[in-house]
Amino acid sequence: MLRKLVDYKKLDHELAVLLIETYPYGYGDEDIIIFKNAHGEIIEAVEIKTEDTIYLVKISKSLAHFISNFEDIIEKELATKVESVLEEADVQDIKKELDSERDADGQIDFDH
Repeated sequence: MLRKLVDYKKLDHELAVLLIETYPYGYGDEDIIIFKNAHGEIIEAVEIKTEDTIYLVKISKSLAHFISNFEDIIEKELATKVESVLEEADVQDIKKELDSERDADGQIDFDH
């Protein structure tokens, strides 16, 4: 199985979700893996597994913040996407209305 060391900021959406699912209430001391990297620096990480890869996600104060605020971040992203879709739908509805108001010459009849 492949092992990769990653910073949580570089996780794609699927791995970020897996991280949250693995540690929904945060991580504890028993979850932390401590090792030295090639430069002799001590690294602390938590593990998430996929079918073919074990990811060691570096721990930092920011990671704990990320885990605790992940749902809020996703909700904000989703709300923004929904708002965009609704705005686009409104524009399409207006275009359809205008198209239905056009006469044979393609002009809009505002007296209608």
